[in-house]
Amino acid sequence: MSAWKRLRLWGRQRRYLIRRNPRLHLAYRIGVGVVGTVVLACGIVTIPYPGPGWLIVFLGLGILASEFTWAHRLLTFARGKYEAYMDWLQRQPWWVQAAAWLATAAIVVITLWLLGAIALVAGWLNIEAGWLESPILS
Repeated sequence: MSAWKRLRLWGRQRRYLIRRNPRLHLAYRIGVGVVGTVVLACGIVTIPYPGPGWLIVFLGLGILASEFTWAHRLLTFARGKYEAYMDWLQRQPWWVQAAAWLATAAIVVITLWLLGAIALVAGWLNIEAGWLESPILS
């Protein structure tokens, strides 16, 4: 038996033991819910930024889907919509793809400005410009 199969069997046995104890099962579900929600929230925040934003969202949904059927349905739906959008975007002319990337870049810059990150970096470089200050944090 391979190491992967042994690990999966070990996990199933532990999960079976947890399910047999109602209090432990409830605590486990709450823990999965909290961890999955935190990972999902981090993923949603990082979607517009370069990097694994969508991967983190799907990871958070996957964690939640291990215990909650609504999350499994949402994961299946979201994965399908994401793949359909990416397929659609790849079929578009270059200028539509460029517009999508520019819109993503604009969202990143606006978010960084609203969170005060641009003013922070400007301060490091001794650039004094009032318009760089975040209207939210002022």
